[in-house]
Amino acid sequence: MRYVTLRVAPVGDQPLHPLMGELAAAEDITREAIHRVELLEDGTVVMVGESRGNQDHFERIMADNDYVLEFTTTGADGQWYSYSNFEPTEISEQMLLAQQQTTGLIEMPIVPNADGSIAFTLVGDEASLQESMPPEMDGYTVELLETGDREPRAGDLFACLTERQQTVLETAIDRGYYANPREATHDDLADALDCSPSTVGEHLRKIEARVFAQFSRS
Repeated sequence: MRYVTLRVAPVGDQPLHPLMGELAAAEDITREAIHRVELLEDGTVVMVGESRGNQDHFERIMADNDYVLEFTTTGADGQWYSYSNFEPTEISEQMLLAQQQTTGLIEMPIVPNADGSIAFTLVGDEASLQESMPPEMDGYTVELLETGDREPRAGDLFACLTERQQTVLETAIDRGYYANPREATHDDLADALDCSPSTVGEHLRKIEARVFAQFSRS
């Protein structure tokens, strides 16, 4: 397996996302890490982050930002975790879509920098790393910080799956979809997951492609 560590920085005064720009500009808030970020099927984004500093100011920014649909915070003594659901911009949406459509994975956490840029590491084979690179778009620059070989880790196997894909996989395993003989069909899983059989099939194809790709790299 290979890895590349990248820094994605906004160009000029335009932030990667207005919410991220507003938080980066707050001198009494330090964003420590993004532990999870995912583009949902409804087109919105969920994010779990870690921050320190003025929690009240952070909550005011989140409450007043037009992109934020909902959020919660937990923590004390100047350090907290936050869960947020917000609308993406075109840039953030395209970056997350590129990640969903490849077997490569983003190694968490993502590091938000004080200048509004983010640093993160992509892991995979050469082909998946190329597919995982942020798409060419106006509004940001991409800097290569580091690259090299990396031994596979136990957490890589399912880290490449989205939260929804993990739910589908857990349901398929629990219902016996992968048992021999098979104990559940796409219709059974669709009833359990409240979606169509065709959607189940699409999820399972993507899950299997991503998981099995990890074995070919080890």
